[in-house]
Amino acid sequence: MYLVFIGSGLGFASWAARIPQVAEELDLTPGALGLALMAIAVGSLIALPSAGLIVHRIGAAKTIVVMSLICAAGIATVGVGVLVGEAPVVIGLLLMGFGNGAWDVAMNVEASAVEQQLKRSIMSRFHAGFSLGTVTGALLGAAMNALRVSVTVNLLVIALLLVVAMPLSTRGFLPAGTEAHDEPSKRIHPLKAWIEPRTLLIGLFVLTMAFAEGTATDWIGVATIDGYGATAALGSLAYGVFVASMTFGRWYGAQILDRFGRVPVLRVSAASALIGLLIVVFGPNLFTAMVGTILWGLGTALGFPVGMSAAADQRRYAAGRVSVVATIGYLAFLAGPPLVGLIGNDVGVLRALSITAGLLAIGLLAARPTGPIADD
Repeated sequence: MYLVFIGSGLGFASWAARIPQVAEELDLTPGALGLALMAIAVGSLIALPSAGLIVHRIGAAKTIVVMSLICAAGIATVGVGVLVGEAPVVIGLLLMGFGNGAWDVAMNVEASAVEQQLKRSIMSRFHAGFSLGTVTGALLGAAMNALRVSVTVNLLVIALLLVVAMPLSTRGFLPAGTEAHDEPSKRIHPLKAWIEPRTLLIGLFVLTMAFAEGTATDWIGVATIDGYGATAALGSLAYGVFVASMTFGRWYGAQILDRFGRVPVLRVSAASALIGLLIVVFGPNLFTAMVGTILWGLGTALGFPVGMSAAADQRRYAAGRVSVVATIGYLAFLAGPPLVGLIGNDVGVLRALSITAGLLAIGLLAARPTGPIADD
């Protein structure tokens, strides 16, 4: 199970690490690159709402296999497309976004089934595996670039690795996502999750935490440079501190969840992220900003994974509900960073991050629906 999460992070980060080289190879302007990158968002937004139906039909394990192959095909298409032109790269990114989006829902449905089977919190540790995969992909991309290995070779190797590893990783999975087929009297269409108040409220909570995570991931380095005059190296360090803090929180947060429960832990998490954000934005110097970054990373660590667990409390309805919550959460990942950028044009990136505080305050109040409910 860990390998599936690591593979998802590895695939995406391997592409992301080579974006500057792709832009250089194709001579893309920032505007053209931005439009090309939208293809990933479009692919994800197509896949996420329908992912619940797919998982419901064929199960989480088969969905992961199929979608990982589609994602790998997209990565390979981008790798080869760099040698041809922008059009095949856009097609490859669309495939990547579609495959990765549905893969994300399926692996969270499967992980929730494992969590329920073990009767203890472990979802956040799977998401720590995803974080590990992104770090590995970024480091591999940097190493490939330093060794002057072409983008094409780099991405083809990663695509081949996913094609081989992901089908093998799903052997022995639980039959997650298909439970409703076994009990027709309790069957609910996955799309009905879109009108369930609890599911939508969980989605709201995940949106607030995903917004905080996404804005920090994309802007924390720039904000320390823009607001505190940090060097480029220290800006990169700030990003590293955030990712390390978030990964640490996801790994060790599982024990805290089992001891104190979801709602209290998530409220403290949202408060930690809010306090950390305010220290980063309004603190007196770079040192306090780094301290704030640690609190911000620890605070956002559990938001998305625990939201997935809450959505999947009742296994027969998990596919549809996880799909809804993931879709809402990814909207924040997609909308948050551009919004900060637009506001940052007028007030600076550091001050623009303060808009995240309002959403974190909402998250602090919206944690209650994540409390566990019995599986009927």
